[in-house]
Amino acid sequence: MAILLLGLFLFITAHSMPFLARGTREKFVSVIGLERWRGFISVVSLIGMAMICIGYSLARQAPVPLYVPPTWLRHLSLLIMLPVFPLLFATYLPGRIQSAAVHPTLLAVTFWSLAHLLANGNLGDVLLFWSFFIWSVSDRVSLKYRTEAPIPGAQPSKFNDLIAIVGGLAVYVVFLFWVHAWLFGVSPLGVTAL
Repeated sequence: MAILLLGLFLFITAHSMPFLARGTREKFVSVIGLERWRGFISVVSLIGMAMICIGYSLARQAPVPLYVPPTWLRHLSLLIMLPVFPLLFATYLPGRIQSAAVHPTLLAVTFWSLAHLLANGNLGDVLLFWSFFIWSVSDRVSLKYRTEAPIPGAQPSKFNDLIAIVGGLAVYVVFLFWVHAWLFGVSPLGVTAL
């Protein structure tokens, strides 16, 4: 569990600098430059993500049950996951979805983590998904008090929202029926991969 916790700390701290320690971030940027700072944060994030993957995998091998979600919550989680991939697409496709969501990636992480909290009740699950839920909600709230740097993406187009929805739902279906079971050994539809 320690590897998972350390990974979460590294990853979330690296992604929280813009709203938790903006002054510290600016001092480092003024000394080492923006590109080196981004490189440093990227390395810390990658190390954190690797530790999260390893730690979560280890936690799944020796699960500590906290609660057993009823079947209807697992079905609800599938519904909550529907907008996740379209929101991720909309992050890079300027349109009405991007404007309404303000920061589509953070909203996608909020839905993703909430859906997984409803469907999984082991300690490792709660630590992982609750941490991401708190971080994404906190970061979204902080956007009211700070300006976010624009995210580079496609040119504005009247078709961007349609591309985000169709592409996102296609990826959702692929994840639902194949990729999730292949990557994690568990199908969201309740069939365990061999």
